[in-house]
Amino acid sequence: MNTPATIESTPEASTCCIPGQPLDDATAQQLARVFKALGDPTRVKLMAMIVGSSEGEMCVCDLTEPVGLSQPTVSHHMKLLVEAGLVTREQRGKWAYYQPTTDTLATAARAFLS
Repeated sequence: MNTPATIESTPEASTCCIPGQPLDDATAQQLARVFKALGDPTRVKLMAMIVGSSEGEMCVCDLTEPVGLSQPTVSHHMKLLVEAGLVTREQRGKWAYYQPTTDTLATAARAFLS
């Protein structure tokens, strides 16, 4: 006849893992805005084009054709990326130019890799 095995609970064994430090509310809200902005495939494409640009910036006029959307629609997507802090916008005449904000991406990566 087999007797059931018992496992002793020790203070060291009370948790299965040691949790990491929780994010403060402000950081969590900023990261949520970043990930929400990148939650749309079109915005991911736009971001990749701007980050990969040899000039370090792109005009909204050059972003419309590659994603197959109208200028107003691309401008709407870009507004959300600006609000999330992923790009900056500079108006030159009638066109808007966007530059990547690498600090925001680096902060998001560090929050999950550290």
